[in-house]
Amino acid sequence: MTTEPTTVHAPDIRKGLAGVVVDYTAISKVNADTNSLLYRGYPVQELAAECSFEEVAYLLWNGELPSKEELAALVALERAGRALDPAVKAVIDALPSTAHPMDICRTAASVLGARHELAEDSSPEANMRKAIDLWAAMPAVVAYDQRRRRGQEIIERRDDLDYSANFLWMTFGEEPADEVVEAFDVSMILYAEHSFNASTFTARVVTSTLSDLHSAVTAAIGALKGPLHGGANEAVMHTFDEIGIRQEEPLEEAATRSKAWMGNALAQKKKVMGFGHRVYKHGDSRVPTMKAALDKMIAHYGRPEILGLYNGLEQAMDEAKAIKPNLDYPAGPTYHLMGFDTPTFTPIFVASRITGWTAHIIEQVASNSLIRPLSEYKGKDQRSVSLREGL
Repeated sequence: MTTEPTTVHAPDIRKGLAGVVVDYTAISKVNADTNSLLYRGYPVQELAAECSFEEVAYLLWNGELPSKEELAALVALERAGRALDPAVKAVIDALPSTAHPMDICRTAASVLGARHELAEDSSPEANMRKAIDLWAAMPAVVAYDQRRRRGQEIIERRDDLDYSANFLWMTFGEEPADEVVEAFDVSMILYAEHSFNASTFTARVVTSTLSDLHSAVTAAIGALKGPLHGGANEAVMHTFDEIGIRQEEPLEEAATRSKAWMGNALAQKKKVMGFGHRVYKHGDSRVPTMKAALDKMIAHYGRPEILGLYNGLEQAMDEAKAIKPNLDYPAGPTYHLMGFDTPTFTPIFVASRITGWTAHIIEQVASNSLIRPLSEYKGKDQRSVSLREGL
């Protein structure tokens, strides 16, 4: 009797988990047929056109858009939690002004979690309360951090303003124009959720260990800080700054300069942030909506040179590589025009994505399994310490 040799198959390694489906979700998906990002089945561009950020937050958490009564209840809870906790302010003040604003967000989320009255309660009811409280508190953190870096005093919240208008009020101390609020609200909706991206998956991994909601969000903020994820909107403005923003420069001249810059960058094989996306094969479906908001801000502030730089880079990248912009590309210049400092861009992303992160945390808890992938070892074979060379 002969024994057939055992066939050893090499493992299928998917670097970066590319193409690996690890779980189900009912929160969002990219519809390949229409190239649309869907939140709970709704195309995000429709939500941005017809709903407020508060309505979208409710949708992500609860699965359906709210009734008037449900929306009023959520708005009341959010407005009650807007003030900057004095203990969080003290911690922020203790951190150096040279620290990245994302470090401030990460630390603030951790402090808010440690101080929350439901800190160790991970029931569905407690997690929903903590999600809303964190969502309500983060704009004050982001706004105060920008102001303290500028040597400005804190601006107290306004309970008579909607979420986005109050965010802008606390940052700049002026009641914003309606079109600015609308553009900011659109950006918050578009950034709110994007399935199992790096930071969301990080939050789900932490949650799968049965850790608490604030720990999961704190870890997600750490993941979002990276320039290959949330930091890309900052990198876009660094590109604009490197090219040179010349106010009142004619659009065509700005476009010519940005095209030349892109040509040199590609020739030097530089990675240009704000272009390409792992999920979208035919362009990021969120870009047209955000670009429309940027166009309105360019008109509102009278800054055609920004459009020239934008168009030149986009055209040059398309002609050279056929790579389309992602959401960060129009979002960065939009925030710049509103007056936000570039390092504040990703913290704004945090304030928005808290809704998506916490929706995934709640979903993970409801059907949990510890996330613990395997790896293929390729180091040295087993050996003995007593037989090591040189003894």
